[in-house]
Amino acid sequence: MHLAYPAVLAVLLFCTGLYGVLARRNAILVLMSVELMLNAVNLNLVAFDVWLRDALHAGQALTLFTIAIAAAEIGIGLAIVLAVHRNRGSSDVDRLRDTAETDDAETLPDDADDADAADGDVRDTTADQATAPAGKAKKAEATA
Repeated sequence: MHLAYPAVLAVLLFCTGLYGVLARRNAILVLMSVELMLNAVNLNLVAFDVWLRDALHAGQALTLFTIAIAAAEIGIGLAIVLAVHRNRGSSDVDRLRDTAETDDAETLPDDADDADAADGDVRDTTADQATAPAGKAKKAEATA
């Protein structure tokens, strides 16, 4: 068997998967593209195992492990995509960047400042600004 045929097919599969990962916006299509890339690797492992005539068939054994890892990755990936779709209503990859939490407790409402100014109470805002980063750090540690 010539090694060039499965190697060229694996390169085509891998490039198609790479294009899908880089160009697609839908998370399901990105996961399918990752599967194409893993299948290209599996094809290369089996082709080189046959070409080298390995007595232990290490390429085929590694292929079985890769298939098991790919199945687990797809299961977990689909669960994450479904959870994101339920919460956000879309599985668009670009919209996932907006998942950062905002700290609403550290911002004062506008009418609270107006009420303090109307009472003639003058606050030192430099002390509040100095403690704001410490509050954010504490919240980051609490969520980690």
